[in-house]
Amino acid sequence: MVHRIGLILTGGGARAAYQVGVLKAISESLPRHVHNPFPIICGTSAGALNATALAVNAHSFRKGVQYTHNIWRNFHANQVYRTDLVGVFNNSVLWLSGLLMGSLGFRVPRQISLLDNSPLVELLEEVLPCEKIQENIDAGFLFALSVTASGYGSGQSVTFYQGVKDIMPWKRARRVGVPAKINMEHLLASSAIPFIFPAVLINREYFGDGSMRQIAPLSSALHLGATRVLVVGVSHDDDYDPSKRQNSGGYPSIAQIAGHALNSIFLDSMEVDLERVRQLNQLVKTMPDEVREMLNLKEIDVLSISPSQSLEKIAERYAKELPWTIRWLLRLIGVRQHNGTSLVSYLLSEKKFCNAVIELGYQDALAKRDQIMAFLDVAQPDAEEMPQ
Repeated sequence: MVHRIGLILTGGGARAAYQVGVLKAISESLPRHVHNPFPIICGTSAGALNATALAVNAHSFRKGVQYTHNIWRNFHANQVYRTDLVGVFNNSVLWLSGLLMGSLGFRVPRQISLLDNSPLVELLEEVLPCEKIQENIDAGFLFALSVTASGYGSGQSVTFYQGVKDIMPWKRARRVGVPAKINMEHLLASSAIPFIFPAVLINREYFGDGSMRQIAPLSSALHLGATRVLVVGVSHDDDYDPSKRQNSGGYPSIAQIAGHALNSIFLDSMEVDLERVRQLNQLVKTMPDEVREMLNLKEIDVLSISPSQSLEKIAERYAKELPWTIRWLLRLIGVRQHNGTSLVSYLLSEKKFCNAVIELGYQDALAKRDQIMAFLDVAQPDAEEMPQ
Protein backbone atom coordinates (compact mmCIF):
# COMPACT_ATOMS: atom_id res chain seq x y z
CA MET A 1 0.00 0.00 0.00
CA VAL A 2 1.29 3.44 -0.96
CA HIS A 3 0.91 5.81 1.98
CA ARG A 4 -0.10 9.42 1.54
CA ILE A 5 1.30 11.24 4.56
CA GLY A 6 -0.45 14.23 6.05
CA LEU A 7 1.25 16.90 8.16
CA ILE A 8 -0.80 18.78 10.74
CA LEU A 9 0.59 22.02 12.15
CA THR A 10 -1.46 23.31 15.05
CA GLY A 11 -2.04 26.86 16.31
CA GLY A 12 -0.39 28.74 19.12
CA GLY A 13 0.84 32.18 18.08
CA ALA A 14 4.58 32.55 18.70
CA ARG A 15 4.67 28.99 20.01
CA ALA A 16 4.49 27.83 16.39
CA ALA A 17 8.23 28.50 16.18
CA TYR A 18 8.56 25.04 17.74
CA GLN A 19 7.23 23.53 14.49
CA VAL A 20 10.06 25.13 12.56
CA GLY A 21 12.67 23.37 14.70
CA VAL A 22 10.95 20.02 14.20
CA LEU A 23 10.73 20.55 10.44
CA LYS A 24 14.37 21.63 10.30
CA ALA A 25 15.50 18.38 11.93
CA ILE A 26 13.30 16.34 9.57
CA SER A 27 14.60 18.16 6.50
CA GLU A 28 18.21 17.54 7.51
CA SER A 29 17.44 13.87 8.10
CA LEU A 30 16.13 13.42 4.54
CA PRO A 31 18.09 13.37 1.28
CA ARG A 32 19.16 16.90 0.41
CA HIS A 33 17.15 17.34 -2.78
CA VAL A 34 13.98 15.50 -1.79
CA HIS A 35 10.64 17.02 -2.72
CA ASN A 36 8.00 17.72 -0.09
CA PRO A 37 7.45 14.40 1.80
CA PHE A 38 4.02 15.55 3.02
CA PRO A 39 1.63 15.62 0.04
CA ILE A 40 -1.16 16.77 2.40
CA ILE A 41 -0.42 19.76 4.65
CA CYS A 42 -2.99 21.07 7.11
CA GLY A 43 -2.46 24.23 9.13
CA THR A 44 -4.44 26.10 11.74
CA SER A 45 -3.79 29.56 13.19
CA ALA A 46 -0.03 30.29 13.19
CA GLY A 47 0.43 26.72 11.97
CA ALA A 48 -1.42 27.75 8.80
CA LEU A 49 1.36 30.23 8.04
CA ASN A 50 4.01 27.53 8.38
CA ALA A 51 1.90 25.11 6.35
CA THR A 52 1.51 27.60 3.52
CA ALA A 53 5.23 28.37 3.52
CA LEU A 54 5.88 24.66 2.97
CA ALA A 55 3.21 24.50 0.26
CA VAL A 56 4.62 27.39 -1.78
CA ASN A 57 8.07 25.76 -1.58
CA ALA A 58 6.90 22.16 -2.06
CA HIS A 59 9.36 21.56 -4.91
CA SER A 60 12.22 21.47 -2.36
CA PHE A 61 11.42 20.50 1.23
CA ARG A 62 14.78 21.58 2.61
CA LYS A 63 14.64 24.98 0.91
CA GLY A 64 11.08 25.48 2.12
CA VAL A 65 12.07 24.75 5.70
CA GLN A 66 15.13 26.99 5.45
CA TYR A 67 12.95 29.76 4.08
CA THR A 68 10.53 29.41 7.00
CA HIS A 69 13.39 29.13 9.50
CA ASN A 70 14.99 32.34 8.25
CA ILE A 71 11.75 34.23 8.88
CA TRP A 72 11.19 32.91 12.39
CA ARG A 73 14.76 33.18 13.66
CA ASN A 74 14.81 36.91 12.85
CA PHE A 75 11.30 37.67 14.09
CA HIS A 76 10.34 40.81 15.96
CA ALA A 77 6.92 41.54 17.43
CA ASN A 78 6.57 44.66 15.26
CA GLN A 79 6.43 42.37 12.22
CA VAL A 80 3.23 40.81 13.58
CA TYR A 81 1.44 43.70 15.32
CA ARG A 82 1.99 47.39 15.93
CA THR A 83 4.20 48.05 18.95
CA ASP A 84 4.61 51.82 18.63
CA LEU A 85 3.05 53.95 21.37
CA VAL A 86 0.41 55.55 19.12
CA GLY A 87 -0.64 52.22 17.61
CA VAL A 88 -0.86 50.41 20.95
CA PHE A 89 -2.66 53.26 22.72
CA ASN A 90 -5.16 53.94 19.93
CA ASN A 91 -6.03 50.28 19.47
CA SER A 92 -6.38 49.72 23.22
CA VAL A 93 -8.75 52.69 23.56
CA LEU A 94 -10.78 51.53 20.55
CA TRP A 95 -10.93 48.00 21.96
CA LEU A 96 -12.14 49.13 25.37
CA SER A 97 -14.63 51.61 23.92
CA GLY A 98 -15.91 48.97 21.52
CA LEU A 99 -16.52 46.56 24.38
CA LEU A 100 -18.38 49.28 26.26
CA MET A 101 -20.48 50.27 23.23
CA GLY A 102 -21.30 46.64 22.51
CA SER A 103 -22.37 46.01 26.10
CA LEU A 104 -24.72 49.02 25.90
CA GLY A 105 -26.31 47.77 22.70
CA PHE A 106 -24.67 50.24 20.29
CA ARG A 107 -23.33 49.14 16.93
CA VAL A 108 -19.53 49.02 16.90
CA PRO A 109 -18.44 51.24 13.98
CA ARG A 110 -15.31 49.33 12.93
CA GLN A 111 -13.28 46.19 13.45
CA ILE A 112 -11.74 46.24 16.90
CA SER A 113 -9.06 44.14 18.56
CA LEU A 114 -6.54 44.52 21.33
CA LEU A 115 -3.65 44.64 18.83
CA ASP A 116 -3.32 45.95 15.28
CA ASN A 117 -1.90 43.17 13.07
CA SER A 118 -1.47 45.28 9.92
CA PRO A 119 2.32 44.57 9.94
CA LEU A 120 1.54 40.86 9.58
CA VAL A 121 -0.52 41.61 6.48
CA GLU A 122 2.49 43.33 4.90
CA LEU A 123 4.84 40.50 5.92
CA LEU A 124 2.67 37.75 4.49
CA GLU A 125 2.19 39.59 1.21
CA GLU A 126 5.98 39.82 0.95
CA VAL A 127 7.01 36.28 1.93
CA LEU A 128 4.13 34.00 0.88
CA PRO A 129 3.35 34.07 -2.87
CA CYS A 130 0.17 32.00 -2.68
CA GLU A 131 -0.07 31.63 -6.46
CA LYS A 132 2.70 29.01 -6.20
CA ILE A 133 0.40 26.65 -4.32
CA GLN A 134 -1.51 25.69 -7.47
CA GLU A 135 1.73 25.49 -9.45
CA ASN A 136 3.05 22.87 -7.03
CA ILE A 137 -0.25 20.96 -7.09
CA ASP A 138 -0.17 20.88 -10.90
CA ALA A 139 3.48 19.76 -10.84
CA GLY A 140 2.67 16.88 -8.46
CA PHE A 141 4.69 18.20 -5.51
CA LEU A 142 1.56 18.78 -3.42
CA PHE A 143 -1.74 16.90 -3.17
CA ALA A 144 -3.61 19.37 -0.97
CA LEU A 145 -3.19 22.28 1.44
CA SER A 146 -5.83 23.17 3.99
CA VAL A 147 -6.31 26.16 6.29
CA THR A 148 -8.97 26.06 9.00
CA ALA A 149 -10.87 29.08 10.36
CA SER A 150 -13.89 29.51 12.63
CA GLY A 151 -17.03 31.25 11.40
CA TYR A 152 -18.40 33.73 13.92
CA GLY A 153 -21.80 33.76 12.25
CA SER A 154 -22.38 30.07 11.53
CA GLY A 155 -20.38 28.71 14.47
CA GLN A 156 -18.81 26.19 12.09
CA SER A 157 -15.19 25.11 11.85
CA VAL A 158 -14.48 25.67 8.15
CA THR A 159 -11.54 23.99 6.45
CA PHE A 160 -10.64 25.81 3.25
CA TYR A 161 -8.65 23.49 1.02
CA GLN A 162 -6.84 23.72 -2.29
CA GLY A 163 -5.86 20.46 -3.95
CA VAL A 164 -6.28 18.03 -6.80
CA LYS A 165 -9.63 18.05 -8.55
CA ASP A 166 -11.04 14.77 -7.23
CA ILE A 167 -11.14 15.86 -3.56
CA MET A 168 -14.75 16.16 -2.50
CA PRO A 169 -16.12 18.71 0.00
CA TRP A 170 -17.39 17.32 3.29
CA LYS A 171 -19.89 18.23 5.95
CA ARG A 172 -19.96 16.92 9.51
CA ALA A 173 -21.38 18.21 12.77
CA ARG A 174 -20.16 21.81 13.17
CA ARG A 175 -17.38 21.35 10.61
CA VAL A 176 -17.19 21.53 6.83
CA GLY A 177 -14.58 21.31 4.12
CA VAL A 178 -14.80 23.91 1.36
CA PRO A 179 -12.65 24.15 -1.80
CA ALA A 180 -10.94 27.53 -2.16
CA LYS A 181 -7.98 29.26 -3.64
CA ILE A 182 -5.91 29.87 -0.51
CA ASN A 183 -4.87 33.50 -0.12
CA MET A 184 -3.97 36.10 2.51
CA GLU A 185 -7.54 36.39 3.79
CA HIS A 186 -7.64 32.71 4.72
CA LEU A 187 -4.30 32.93 6.54
CA LEU A 188 -5.25 36.07 8.44
CA ALA A 189 -8.62 34.62 9.39
CA SER A 190 -7.11 31.35 10.59
CA SER A 191 -4.58 33.21 12.78
CA ALA A 192 -6.98 35.87 14.15
CA ILE A 193 -6.65 35.06 17.86
CA PRO A 194 -9.97 36.06 19.48
CA PHE A 195 -10.02 39.52 21.11
CA ILE A 196 -6.33 40.04 20.23
CA PHE A 197 -6.48 40.22 16.41
CA PRO A 198 -9.41 41.37 14.23
CA ALA A 199 -11.80 38.97 12.52
CA VAL A 200 -11.57 38.68 8.72
CA LEU A 201 -14.44 38.82 6.24
CA ILE A 202 -14.45 35.95 3.71
CA ASN A 203 -17.35 35.95 1.29
CA ARG A 204 -20.31 36.84 3.56
CA GLU A 205 -19.02 35.76 6.98
CA TYR A 206 -16.45 36.97 9.51
CA PHE A 207 -13.91 34.38 10.57
CA GLY A 208 -11.54 34.07 13.50
CA ASP A 209 -8.83 31.73 14.70
CA GLY A 210 -9.26 28.23 13.33
CA SER A 211 -8.49 26.54 16.65
CA MET A 212 -11.85 27.70 17.99
CA ARG A 213 -14.47 24.94 17.73
CA GLN A 214 -11.99 22.66 15.95
CA ILE A 215 -13.31 19.59 17.72
CA ALA A 216 -11.58 17.08 15.40
CA PRO A 217 -8.24 18.55 14.23
CA LEU A 218 -7.12 15.27 12.63
CA SER A 219 -10.19 14.98 10.42
CA SER A 220 -9.12 17.48 7.75
CA ALA A 221 -6.05 15.44 6.78
CA LEU A 222 -8.13 12.25 6.64
CA HIS A 223 -10.85 13.86 4.50
CA LEU A 224 -8.15 15.06 2.13
CA GLY A 225 -6.89 11.50 1.69
CA ALA A 226 -4.08 11.05 4.22
CA THR A 227 -3.35 7.46 5.27
CA ARG A 228 -0.77 8.50 7.86
CA VAL A 229 -0.66 11.70 9.90
CA LEU A 230 2.25 13.47 11.56
CA VAL A 231 1.11 16.03 14.14
CA VAL A 232 3.42 18.75 15.41
CA GLY A 233 1.85 20.27 18.50
CA VAL A 234 2.89 23.07 20.83
CA SER A 235 1.73 21.71 24.20
CA HIS A 236 4.06 20.22 26.80
CA ASP A 237 2.61 17.03 28.32
CA ASP A 238 3.12 18.20 31.91
CA ASP A 239 1.55 21.65 31.45
CA TYR A 240 -1.65 20.49 33.14
CA ASP A 241 -0.34 18.19 35.89
CA PRO A 242 -2.85 18.65 38.77
CA SER A 243 -0.27 17.45 41.31
CA LYS A 244 1.72 20.63 40.65
CA ARG A 245 -1.08 23.03 41.57
CA GLN A 246 -0.02 25.85 43.84
CA ASN A 247 -1.89 28.36 45.95
CA SER A 248 -3.01 30.99 43.44
CA GLY A 249 -2.81 33.75 46.05
CA GLY A 250 -5.87 35.61 44.84
CA TYR A 251 -8.51 36.06 42.20
CA PRO A 252 -7.22 35.34 38.66
CA SER A 253 -6.24 38.37 36.58
CA ILE A 254 -7.55 39.09 33.09
CA ALA A 255 -4.21 37.82 31.77
CA GLN A 256 -4.57 34.51 33.62
CA ILE A 257 -8.11 34.02 32.37
CA ALA A 258 -7.10 34.95 28.81
CA GLY A 259 -4.13 32.57 28.90
CA HIS A 260 -6.33 29.76 30.22
CA ALA A 261 -8.89 30.45 27.48
CA LEU A 262 -6.21 30.38 24.77
CA ASN A 263 -4.82 27.12 26.14
CA SER A 264 -8.31 25.65 25.89
CA ILE A 265 -8.67 26.89 22.32
CA PHE A 266 -5.25 25.93 21.02
CA LEU A 267 -4.24 22.84 22.96
CA ASP A 268 -7.09 20.83 24.40
CA SER A 269 -8.92 19.77 21.22
CA MET A 270 -5.83 18.17 19.64
CA GLU A 271 -5.03 16.22 22.81
CA VAL A 272 -8.61 14.96 23.01
CA ASP A 273 -8.66 14.01 19.31
CA LEU A 274 -5.36 12.11 19.57
CA GLU A 275 -6.68 10.20 22.57
CA ARG A 276 -9.89 9.40 20.67
CA VAL A 277 -7.91 8.09 17.68
CA ARG A 278 -5.73 5.88 19.88
CA GLN A 279 -8.83 4.40 21.52
CA LEU A 280 -10.43 3.83 18.10
CA ASN A 281 -7.27 2.09 16.88
CA GLN A 282 -7.41 -0.27 19.86
CA LEU A 283 -11.05 -1.03 19.10
CA VAL A 284 -10.39 -1.67 15.40
CA LYS A 285 -7.57 -4.10 16.27
CA THR A 286 -10.00 -6.30 18.20
CA MET A 287 -12.56 -6.48 15.37
CA PRO A 288 -12.77 -9.43 12.98
CA ASP A 289 -11.71 -8.52 9.45
CA GLU A 290 -15.22 -8.94 8.02
CA VAL A 291 -16.72 -6.58 10.62
CA ARG A 292 -13.99 -4.02 10.01
CA GLU A 293 -14.64 -4.12 6.26
CA MET A 294 -18.41 -3.92 6.69
CA LEU A 295 -18.09 -0.81 8.90
CA ASN A 296 -15.33 0.61 6.69
CA LEU A 297 -13.06 1.13 9.70
CA LYS A 298 -9.29 1.08 9.65
CA GLU A 299 -6.45 2.01 11.94
CA ILE A 300 -5.15 5.56 11.64
CA ASP A 301 -1.37 5.66 11.85
CA VAL A 302 -0.56 8.84 13.80
CA LEU A 303 2.76 10.13 15.12
CA SER A 304 2.71 13.16 17.42
CA ILE A 305 5.66 15.38 18.33
CA SER A 306 5.26 17.93 21.12
CA PRO A 307 7.58 20.01 23.30
CA SER A 308 9.63 18.16 25.92
CA GLN A 309 9.73 21.36 27.98
CA SER A 310 7.07 23.89 28.93
CA LEU A 311 6.96 26.76 26.46
CA GLU A 312 5.43 28.92 29.20
CA LYS A 313 8.58 28.48 31.29
CA ILE A 314 10.70 29.50 28.31
CA ALA A 315 8.45 32.53 27.80
CA GLU A 316 9.10 33.61 31.39
CA ARG A 317 12.81 33.90 30.62
CA TYR A 318 12.29 36.04 27.51
CA ALA A 319 9.23 38.14 28.39
CA LYS A 320 11.45 41.21 28.82
CA GLU A 321 12.29 41.01 25.10
CA LEU A 322 8.81 42.32 24.25
CA PRO A 323 8.67 46.03 23.38
CA TRP A 324 8.01 48.20 26.44
CA THR A 325 4.64 49.28 25.05
CA ILE A 326 3.41 45.68 24.92
CA ARG A 327 4.87 44.90 28.36
CA TRP A 328 3.01 47.96 29.69
CA LEU A 329 -0.23 46.82 28.05
CA LEU A 330 0.15 43.30 29.43
CA ARG A 331 0.85 44.61 32.92
CA LEU A 332 -2.42 46.55 32.75
CA ILE A 333 -4.30 43.29 32.30
CA GLY A 334 -2.41 41.45 35.04
CA VAL A 335 0.73 39.90 33.58
CA ARG A 336 3.47 39.56 36.22
CA GLN A 337 6.68 37.55 36.39
CA HIS A 338 4.95 34.25 37.25
CA ASN A 339 1.41 35.27 36.45
CA GLY A 340 -0.10 35.35 32.97
CA THR A 341 2.97 34.01 31.15
CA SER A 342 0.75 31.62 29.21
CA LEU A 343 -0.70 34.65 27.39
CA VAL A 344 2.81 36.04 26.88
CA SER A 345 3.95 32.82 25.17
CA TYR A 346 1.38 33.37 22.40
CA LEU A 347 2.46 36.98 21.75
CA LEU A 348 6.22 36.67 22.25
CA SER A 349 7.21 36.95 18.59
CA GLU A 350 10.76 38.04 19.41
CA LYS A 351 13.79 36.29 17.98
CA LYS A 352 15.40 35.20 21.28
CA PHE A 353 12.26 33.37 22.34
CA CYS A 354 11.64 32.04 18.83
CA ASN A 355 15.20 30.73 18.51
CA ALA A 356 14.99 29.03 21.92
CA VAL A 357 11.75 27.34 20.92
CA ILE A 358 13.11 26.42 17.47
CA GLU A 359 16.11 24.77 19.12
CA LEU A 360 13.82 22.81 21.44
CA GLY A 361 11.81 21.54 18.46
CA TYR A 362 15.02 20.66 16.62
CA GLN A 363 16.39 18.61 19.53
CA ASP A 364 13.04 16.93 20.21
CA ALA A 365 12.81 15.81 16.58
CA LEU A 366 16.42 14.58 16.54
CA ALA A 367 15.64 12.48 19.61
CA LYS A 368 12.85 10.81 17.58
CA ARG A 369 14.70 10.71 14.27
CA ASP A 370 14.56 6.94 13.81
CA GLN A 371 10.87 6.86 14.66
CA ILE A 372 10.15 9.74 12.26
CA MET A 373 12.11 8.18 9.41
CA ALA A 374 10.32 4.86 9.89
CA PHE A 375 7.00 6.71 9.87
CA LEU A 376 7.90 8.54 6.64
CA ASP A 377 9.17 5.27 5.16
CA VAL A 378 11.99 6.95 3.27
CA ALA A 379 15.68 6.18 2.94
CA GLN A 380 17.96 8.20 5.20
CA PRO A 381 20.75 10.30 3.66
CA ASP A 382 24.41 9.43 3.75
CA ALA A 383 26.30 10.07 6.98
CA GLU A 384 27.91 13.26 5.70
CA GLU A 385 24.46 14.78 5.09
CA MET A 386 23.15 13.96 8.57
CA PRO A 387 22.96 16.72 11.20
CA GLN A 388 25.51 16.48 13.99
